[in-house]
Amino acid sequence: MGRGLKGFLRKLFKGLFARRKELNLGLYGPPNGGKTTLANRITLDWLGEEMGKTSPIPHETREIHLKEVVIKKGKKQLRFNLVDTPGIATKIDYEDFLKAGLPEKEAKKRAREATKGVIDAIKWLDNMDAVIVVLDATKDPYTQVNITIIGNLEARNIPILIVGNKIDLKRANLKKLERAFPQYKVIGISAKYGDGMDKFYEELFKLVK
Repeated sequence: MGRGLKGFLRKLFKGLFARRKELNLGLYGPPNGGKTTLANRITLDWLGEEMGKTSPIPHETREIHLKEVVIKKGKKQLRFNLVDTPGIATKIDYEDFLKAGLPEKEAKKRAREATKGVIDAIKWLDNMDAVIVVLDATKDPYTQVNITIIGNLEARNIPILIVGNKIDLKRANLKKLERAFPQYKVIGISAKYGDGMDKFYEELFKLVK
């Protein structure tokens, strides 16, 4: 077998068996900001199926959920693992779930699972290539949780896009988000109704270029 053929086969097998680097795109933010609603919107748009369950009770998502997604824009294509994470909180108290109407046993169980979910979400930051920070645009952005999330991302030099969700509501205030995080791109969407998603996908391509 000639050297040229040997070299060709070596490159061929290397290419066949080389481990493909998968792009991980994380959805992070405080509870009930709309992370899972956005995840469902993305997967409905491109896969025709929802990714997770939503609820008005905080910490409905208490485990990491991952799904491969391919989005297309003209001739460009972006393939990534969409990672929906539990809401980040600095305090989780089972009594808050009691107030939301859950039985005591279920409230304590949810509190334990939510606490573990927060820890797992922070650990997963080391696997992220880019992060969408999903914030409720009707709420005050100057919170300890938001500052903690952004600070952890900055420390890891992870590219960030900030999404102000729930712009369909009258109380939504994108300007306040922009003032709070002037160093980052902030866009407004309604994950529930799909408003602003075209712009969101445009920014997604820029974020992971």
